[in-house]
Amino acid sequence: MEVLDQVQLHFNQQSLLLMNICMGFVMFGVALELKFSDFKKIYEYPRGIVAGLCSQFFVLPLITFLLVHLIKPIPSVALGMILVAACPGGNISNMLSLLARGNAALSVSLTAFSTLLAVILTPVNFSFWASMYLNTSSHLNAISVDLWEMVEAVTLLLGIPLIAGMWMAHRYPKITQKWNRVVRHLSVVIFAVFIIGAFAANLDIFVQYIHLIMFMVLAHNALAYAAGYGLGKAFRLSLADTKAIAIETGIQNSGLALVLIFSFFEGLGGMALMAGWWGIWDIISGLILALLLSRVKEKSLSQGRP
Repeated sequence: MEVLDQVQLHFNQQSLLLMNICMGFVMFGVALELKFSDFKKIYEYPRGIVAGLCSQFFVLPLITFLLVHLIKPIPSVALGMILVAACPGGNISNMLSLLARGNAALSVSLTAFSTLLAVILTPVNFSFWASMYLNTSSHLNAISVDLWEMVEAVTLLLGIPLIAGMWMAHRYPKITQKWNRVVRHLSVVIFAVFIIGAFAANLDIFVQYIHLIMFMVLAHNALAYAAGYGLGKAFRLSLADTKAIAIETGIQNSGLALVLIFSFFEGLGGMALMAGWWGIWDIISGLILALLLSRVKEKSLSQGRP
């Protein structure tokens, strides 16, 4: 697997700048549909919000760290797994929760909260768990990440577009209501086209090396869904809330992970391939899981909404 670190993806500074702009535009489009009052939903679904955030930012990184020690991949792949786990939930989780007949309102709230908290928790989580792994791997002594530089990068990518979009929705509600869906859909299409283009430019590399990481991503992603579902049950949430938390935990913002990998690790092969394949696979697995969960119904009415 060491050959992965010698892989050079077809990606340059202009591509990175374009990817940053696309990511910011996506977050701005998402924020146009959010209101400051949406964050009051923590009072409506307190246990659901707490369970979802714990699953996203504490349980998943811990499980990832344990999985890394169990399967012992090369250091760059391990760091890719840790970084993906440290990222917030992806926006497609809201649509998948709706498809699974989960609590879509809780899913939207969790995406908003996790994105806002990711400004701090993504760099902190990655630095903490990566440093724990660094202590056990002499191969990584030369790799170091400045925590505050990563905080600054995530703030620019997530925090500022999120706040700007919410401010615009608050300040110009009529204009926003008229254009928010167009902007959001356009932003997703632009970002998807960019990712597809980047994937097509590196298709030969993925075909040649994907077998080395395919099953690790599959196991990692399955554990993420299981962790979210299990935590929802542990918190005695309704089935709809549990479905939302499971999907929110398994759908990660791998686009953010890729931006950080190219910004801080010069597109290190093992990390980039891990994050890139995760971004493709979690959409496939998410659709399959959502369709399966849509057939699962509450067995008992005693599990009311908390």
